[in-house]
Amino acid sequence: MWQKIEAAPADSILGLTDAFKSDTNPNKVNLGVGVYKDEQGKTPVLDCVKAAEKILLDEESSKSYLPISGDPVYGREVQKLLFGADSEVIANKRAVTAHAPGGTGALRVGADLLKKFYPKAKVWISNPTWANHKGVFATAGFELGQYAYYNPESKNVDFEAMLACLAAVPAGDIVLLHACCHNPSGVDLSDEQWRTVAALAKEKGWMAFLDFAYQGFGEGVEEDRCAVEAFAAVGVDFFVASSFSKNFGLYNERTGAITIVSQTAEEAVVAMSHLKATIRVIYSNPPAHGGLVVAKILSNDALHQQWLAELATMRERIKAMRVALVSGLAKRGVQEDFSYITSQRGMFSFSGLSDTTVQWLRENKAIYVVGGGRINLAGLTIANIDYVCDSIAEALGA
Repeated sequence: MWQKIEAAPADSILGLTDAFKSDTNPNKVNLGVGVYKDEQGKTPVLDCVKAAEKILLDEESSKSYLPISGDPVYGREVQKLLFGADSEVIANKRAVTAHAPGGTGALRVGADLLKKFYPKAKVWISNPTWANHKGVFATAGFELGQYAYYNPESKNVDFEAMLACLAAVPAGDIVLLHACCHNPSGVDLSDEQWRTVAALAKEKGWMAFLDFAYQGFGEGVEEDRCAVEAFAAVGVDFFVASSFSKNFGLYNERTGAITIVSQTAEEAVVAMSHLKATIRVIYSNPPAHGGLVVAKILSNDALHQQWLAELATMRERIKAMRVALVSGLAKRGVQEDFSYITSQRGMFSFSGLSDTTVQWLRENKAIYVVGGGRINLAGLTIANIDYVCDSIAEALGA
């Protein structure tokens, strides 16, 4: 079968990790893949996760299938995280949630469901965006378009250009939005700007699909949900894909959720029926462990508070590495102003490094950065920050 078929190209991010693993340079640094690292350069299992797993191990009495939509407690707790426990959306039962295999699985389930009822719709994604967004929605059968987002000159959101693009999106099309910690740029909309975008969605009649992969990695769990709250407030239908890989450290458990917000409780029931039908033919029902861990943590007051504290530690470490990188480059006489990196949010930064510099760092210093200059700040540690700053300074001729 495969004799006349060419090999598929390596994934632009995961392929970089494969190259990193095979590199024998003892000083190698991976600033590419979107995985949180602690000061020891390890991706830790959170203490609250370990505690929840012990409880689950003692309580577990069966390995039977979960419902198609997952554990009911999980669904309820995810909604509290998204909207707030006292949200009108929850009180009026306007939302339905299903456990999906990771954020990517949530995006694909949502894409397949939307394709069923909006077969001629176009999906609009930000320029730039996470590379896999294009593959997920194109493989689901959608034509793709782009809307303006990042301005490389100002190193910020080009909000006027973004609004002009979104104002031209036809009714019935779908707009994919990063709810916080935009990947790969690290620049986000303000609360006021989110309210403007939500009002525009209602006025123009396009469907918002929020990718919410980093809740709590920006400013905090409550602060980071401003985009979700903005769309909930205007009373439109919209989708949310959640991921708990980063904020719970559950990367290999593939724990995510797809949430559909409708205008009435009756419409939400209909939405859930079609959500279940979509899931049934893809993976039938979700893997249990990660979802049960999240449900246990969020429904237990002590574990919930422990999680918030551990999440804050991760968030603040990333912020500290932003400051260390900017100050380290300045101390080494680098002429370019990299101060904008400290105002970005989440794990990622559009560093401003050219593809030529990125290639030089990989070939000469074994520092792995994604093409376009996106850096994962969580890959920086106290142990490697001087080496990285020295290398970048050398690459830039400082």
